[in-house]
Amino acid sequence: MQRSRVCVSVLFLALSVHFSSSQTYVLDDKGGLGRLFDGIGGLSGGGVTEFLSLSLFFFFYQMKTTCQPYRSQILDYLFKPNFGASLHILKVEIGGDAQTTDGTEPSHMHYENDENYFRGYEWWLMKEAKKRNPNITLIGLPWAFPAWVGRGKNWPYDYPDITASYVVNWILGAKQYHNLDIQYVGIWNERKYDIKYIKVLRNMLDKVGLSGVGIIAADGDWSIANSMISDHALNDCVEVIGAHYPGTTTVADALKTQKKLWSSEDYSTFNDEVGGGCWARILNQNYVNGNMTATISWNLVASYYEELPFGREGLMTAKEPWSGNYVVESPIWITAHTTQFTQPGWTYLRTVGHLAGGGSYVALTDGKGNLTVVIETMTHDHSVCIRPPLPPFHVTSQNATFQLNGSFASIKELQVWRSQFNFKTKTPSLFEKLKPLKLIDGSFTLNLSEDEVYTFTTMTTGQKGVYPDPPAPAGFPKAYKDDFNVRNPPFSEAPHFADQTGVFEYYINLTDPGPHTFTLRQVVTERPVTWVADADQTISVIGDYQWQNLTVTCDVFMESVDSGGVFIAARVNKGGESVRSANGVFFWVFADGTYKVTNDLAGQTVLAEGLSGTRAYGWNTLSLTVNGQLASGQLNGYPLWKNAVVLNPKNGWAAIGTRSFELAQFDNFAVVAD
Repeated sequence: MQRSRVCVSVLFLALSVHFSSSQTYVLDDKGGLGRLFDGIGGLSGGGVTEFLSLSLFFFFYQMKTTCQPYRSQILDYLFKPNFGASLHILKVEIGGDAQTTDGTEPSHMHYENDENYFRGYEWWLMKEAKKRNPNITLIGLPWAFPAWVGRGKNWPYDYPDITASYVVNWILGAKQYHNLDIQYVGIWNERKYDIKYIKVLRNMLDKVGLSGVGIIAADGDWSIANSMISDHALNDCVEVIGAHYPGTTTVADALKTQKKLWSSEDYSTFNDEVGGGCWARILNQNYVNGNMTATISWNLVASYYEELPFGREGLMTAKEPWSGNYVVESPIWITAHTTQFTQPGWTYLRTVGHLAGGGSYVALTDGKGNLTVVIETMTHDHSVCIRPPLPPFHVTSQNATFQLNGSFASIKELQVWRSQFNFKTKTPSLFEKLKPLKLIDGSFTLNLSEDEVYTFTTMTTGQKGVYPDPPAPAGFPKAYKDDFNVRNPPFSEAPHFADQTGVFEYYINLTDPGPHTFTLRQVVTERPVTWVADADQTISVIGDYQWQNLTVTCDVFMESVDSGGVFIAARVNKGGESVRSANGVFFWVFADGTYKVTNDLAGQTVLAEGLSGTRAYGWNTLSLTVNGQLASGQLNGYPLWKNAVVLNPKNGWAAIGTRSFELAQFDNFAVVAD
């Protein structure tokens, strides 16, 4: 049915180029071109937003060859040219050991005299992206910093040389250990910029041979532009002004700097069809309204527990490593409308703008005769992003004639790709290849409906990549255990644990040649420098948020004499930026020989307490059972407390953690849920 409509439409185009109600839009390069296009990208950051299905997913399945294809498939949909999203840019968090939205990412320098460029999964992700697209642009940005960088303050700029050295080491390590060339580096995610620091960073980059690494500032609003206008030295240091969630608009001062303008973090919207509509609108209008030549999605892929903040706000969804299920959401195909038919280095035409009946169009050229035109007619209610608020506007069905002039006048045929969201019928048709369009005298006319995206292009390389359906979704295994016995782990984290504060890493315990040689260790001993309020405790969650009745067991080892404390927990109901107020059932033991059971992570609501005999530097086995409104705990196989009344929460994750930023080890973790 759709194909028949296309044939009729093409015939109409040829015969009705002067249809009276059609608005004409001229695409021309006679008067010069617009700004250079820098690309469309995705962002892996904000605290382990890809930890389930882009890193630990693959480790968990490394020995299960039947599951290996899903790893490659997900990455292909994101990065493989002419296949899926075909992203031009990958921006990653420079881990800082701190909660930064949905969890913590480990630093390459936990301490001043400590360097390790194999922690976390961002290195691996960048290499996988490079395998698929050797030309992809790589960007690093700190969200947080280890405590030593701030020298006791929650601020990284008092000692700019130290902070700059820390960031430069990350860039050098990327090259030395992973052969990754970082093209851009940011300042500090969504925090006030510091002019002195930016100058110090630029100077240090130049001194170590990284003059080609551009600085993006300030990864917040546009306010740095005013400082750049009045400070020529600062202006020379900054290559890109990056704004977050700019609402498709810029400011006059930013334009005056004549710098590249990017939406260096955008989208951040639930990835249903309205989310796809949001993405379609801003990809065009960030340039039409704001002269922004790159747009980067937070986040790359929703691979974190959905109940964490901003659940399912990725270009696609891949959050079940235990089942192998993933979903190619609409933003993947909306991205393809631009990325598969352009490349960084192409140039926008000056003749871009809004359609008379609502919507927008952009046109880009490679300067070699190729042309790509992207048109969107997204309506207000079907293109709302999470932020900023979207002012009212109206879109209606319309006829639009496009006249190709200048060097494009001789184009006789354009390839056509279309997405129709079909909100009324709820049967979207995404990234569909239509019959090539024959032009008459460089002109073609469209009948544009609401909530559509079109690409018209001379490029013939587009493809809607497809793989067999992945396995069906399934809940987290009701019986799960991990002994952490991995001699050479590919990642520093253990599968499925989502660190919310602190950093839990694989560890070789050389002081115990017995059953606890390989453990999981919490390694952060000071509160990091972060713009998100970390809890006073450290905690890593795991499992199914819907768990109600379960038993959690784990061997624990405290390394802080007298002040040490560790816990296991069930029904933990909050994470991410809200982790400080998490409730659940927390079974604590302390190095002073006591225990406590609390209804909250902060330890304020006490359900039971007493003597435990526990001490530092000795292994103990904790077991916590929650059934209905009653909870009981065992220490080393013997009942320590029982029948504590738990009214709320009714469900939540399992967890492990410590009562402060302190060293502690965990082994033989197990959970069994009803």
